[in-house]
Amino acid sequence: MKPLILLLALAASAPHLLADELLPSWKDTGPKKAILAFVEKVTKEGSANFVPVPERIAVFDNDGTLWAEQPLYFQAFFVFDRIKALAPQHPEWQTQEPFASVLKNDLKGVAAAGEKGLLATMAATHTGMTTEEFSQTVTDWITTAKHPKSGKLYTEMTYQPMLELLTYLRANGFKTFIVSGGGIEFMRPWTERVYGIPPEQVVGSSGKLKYEIRDGKPVLLKLPEIELIDDKEGKPAGIQSHIGRRPLMAFGNSDGDLQMLQWTTAGAGLRFALLVHHTDADREWAYDRQSHIGKLDKALDEASAKGWTVVSMKDDWATIYPGEN
Repeated sequence: MKPLILLLALAASAPHLLADELLPSWKDTGPKKAILAFVEKVTKEGSANFVPVPERIAVFDNDGTLWAEQPLYFQAFFVFDRIKALAPQHPEWQTQEPFASVLKNDLKGVAAAGEKGLLATMAATHTGMTTEEFSQTVTDWITTAKHPKSGKLYTEMTYQPMLELLTYLRANGFKTFIVSGGGIEFMRPWTERVYGIPPEQVVGSSGKLKYEIRDGKPVLLKLPEIELIDDKEGKPAGIQSHIGRRPLMAFGNSDGDLQMLQWTTAGAGLRFALLVHHTDADREWAYDRQSHIGKLDKALDEASAKGWTVVSMKDDWATIYPGEN
């Protein structure tokens, strides 16, 4: 049976499965037990903790929570590949930073350009085209591009335990959303195929759009102006603007998710917050407080203080990526 078909079959029967048959890639440790116990409480009709289906909202960060994020966010690799593809049209990039560093694969030089340099690369690769053109560019890239270390397609570096969790929650009446610092137009072309999350349930950083008529047809043009940075304090704002309900469950992995978890757990009644802690240097990466990507410091302390669930990838996940033991 193909993996997707198997997951759908599990989803259909999830309410009737025994606990050890649910979330099979999760070890039978505290985090799995906490998830199953919470879902049972809020979905049991007649109980004091019952939550109606329309209010069962679960939000997930993407980078480092649903798929890997080292040594750089995957959208950064997309930006780099686009700069290299467009370089013949921009000879000035050979000497103009941070483009020159990108073309030389000099990550330190790219980092030295700071936020201003980052915004310049985003403007060069993400704007000045229609939303349809950008969506096709992303689709073409993510269908073939491979991670420089693992050699896997980026979509093969999703976390099997989280794919099972998404399926399990939806089988129990939850609507699952991505709330990520990544670009909303970068994620929407592929999240439904990879996660089962449709584009209207994706919240991310976004730029302004402009309506135009081109060749007699209406289009939306991507502009080099920021609408929302969906990170840190921006995540609760993005949730309110796009979803309009406070989540019942929130899942993240870094300090960039702290405010989303705080906002979720501040709601009335039972709430659930979980952090994915990258502790497995053999099967993935091990990093937290000192990492330049996915730094987990303040959120880890708050999780300890407030009793949020923390998943150790090494200790709590039997499998990391799909198709691996």
